[in-house]
Amino acid sequence: MKRRFIAGFICAAMPAVLLTACGSGQNGAAAGESVGPEATESTEAAGTDNGKVALTVWGAEEDQALLAQIVESFQEECAGQADFEITIAAESESTCKDTLLGDIGNAPDVFTFVDDQLMAMVAAGVLAPVPDADTVKAENSEGAVEAASVGDTLYAYPMTADNGYFMYYNKEYFSEEDVATLDGMLAIAAENGKKVAMDWSSGWYLYSFFGNTGLTVGLNDDGISNYCTWNATDGDIKGVDVAQAMLDIAANPGFGNMVDADFVAGAADGSVIAGISGVWDSSAIQQAWGSNYGAVKLPTYTCAGQQIQMASFAGYKMVGANAYSENVDWALKLAQWITNEQNQTLRFQERGQGPSNINAADTDEVKNDQAIQALLQQSEFASLQRIGGEYWTPVQEFGLTMAAGNPEGQGLQELLDTMVEEVTFSNAQ
Repeated sequence: MKRRFIAGFICAAMPAVLLTACGSGQNGAAAGESVGPEATESTEAAGTDNGKVALTVWGAEEDQALLAQIVESFQEECAGQADFEITIAAESESTCKDTLLGDIGNAPDVFTFVDDQLMAMVAAGVLAPVPDADTVKAENSEGAVEAASVGDTLYAYPMTADNGYFMYYNKEYFSEEDVATLDGMLAIAAENGKKVAMDWSSGWYLYSFFGNTGLTVGLNDDGISNYCTWNATDGDIKGVDVAQAMLDIAANPGFGNMVDADFVAGAADGSVIAGISGVWDSSAIQQAWGSNYGAVKLPTYTCAGQQIQMASFAGYKMVGANAYSENVDWALKLAQWITNEQNQTLRFQERGQGPSNINAADTDEVKNDQAIQALLQQSEFASLQRIGGEYWTPVQEFGLTMAAGNPEGQGLQELLDTMVEEVTFSNAQ
């Protein structure tokens, strides 16, 4: 599931899936191995007094069938070690933090979330640190481990490394050389009466223009407020240079400001021949373009007379265990199982999501996936999203003004100053 930052969606409530206890006396683990707490621990130490282990798991609505399959295999692996009652319920990864912290008393034992929520969860004390951290760190990509950590402490199990964006393109119109520059792509689209799509209503995507310019945005030490220099008036590239570059792009007849759904619809009807999005749209774009389907890192764009590589936010999904769970040991074990090599491979096969596990990612199937490989190419120019909530609305408003061609003719420095003032606003000021 894609992380939506401006008008994020909340999964519709759906009935929970209840998976009842495994049959006793059937241990699916290899001889001498145990997935659950050490055999020397009593059931009381594992958080039970009658052999029953009740756990609730939150996952994306579209992952419910996959999670049911994974939980079933966990119960088979741990058969005979406990009498499980595992409930699976739908909760959007994008709203997990707000829902969980809004009612910690009724929070689940295990939950899936996106990396930008980690710091708030750690601050709230709701995440149990990963006990087998060295093993998990060795098994997963460096970026995914960094995203799941605060300092040297690993607070969640990495699950995917694919929550970023890149360029899709139709090979009927573009060569590999053509997609190196946005200028070249826009010219080809305009010549053919087509569009290159990008969503300028989203601060997630708009970071692309500022991220490799020396202009910065990020989270202050308070973990809430932002710093931002996007309105800088000195340096090789100034804020107004980026704003003018965006106006030039918006004025090009080959450009289209489109949300993801409109990009997909345009690809299907032939009006859009390239666009910036993520792996969540890969199936739809492949269906639209067939053998002409292509994906690559983001291109460069012209700014202050230079070619600037477009940046991106790198995003990761992970699974946490509730530190307040009555069965925290089992919650950690289940979180580990959901994210192990076997189940990250299964997740890629069933849901097309890119693994963070090094071995799961090092397969021919993953290497032949154009969207995931484009994401890996773009990762060199990507940054972890570490920004506070005041960022989204002013950046959206700025992007929409640029997309519309600055219709009121406001001074670019004035527009940038207003945006930065709102992005960096703090109630503590």
